[in-house]
Amino acid sequence: MSQKGKAVLVELARLDAEQAQQYVPELLDLYADAYDGPPWAGNPFYSVERYAERLQDTFEMKGFEIVNAVADGDLIGTCYGVTLPPTVSWWTDLDASLPAELAKAATEGRVFWLRQMLVRKAHRRLGAGRAMHDLLCSGRDEDFVTLTVIISNEPARSAYLSWGYEVIGRMRLAPESPMYDAMARSIRSAHRPS
Repeated sequence: MSQKGKAVLVELARLDAEQAQQYVPELLDLYADAYDGPPWAGNPFYSVERYAERLQDTFEMKGFEIVNAVADGDLIGTCYGVTLPPTVSWWTDLDASLPAELAKAATEGRVFWLRQMLVRKAHRRLGAGRAMHDLLCSGRDEDFVTLTVIISNEPARSAYLSWGYEVIGRMRLAPESPMYDAMARSIRSAHRPS
């Protein structure tokens, strides 16, 4: 990867929940960097405190894995997820619009939920997000991967679509959150669920 004309060596590390715990302070700092501007700043849903709670809850979920990106000793990105609990509220809200194959896979524990991807502002659009995503998905046993993205977050939304994701529904994660698109794809290819 290069940043303003100079090559930047990025190391990727895949970790389980126990190993990831040591990175909590860096993850909180990364989150603060990623969400300090509009439309997130000032929205309680995106506060560092709420994120810290969600992060700790995620560590306890089945199938947790994380890929961290480090450049020059600094955490510049992270991507993590869990095996999708088919009873999670945003997923059940989509039930009527879900493709049959995807709904069945979720009830059988065959859907990976990419819960968060963060890249420091100074390192965005250089390939770190895609590299973390691909490494994380490459070692999973599930058949599908799903994620949510704010509909107005056009750089991320367009990236996911170009990576083979398909919009499967729209919802709010919490009353105070903006509108999100739920997306899904085959975990091993750009095959879209039918």
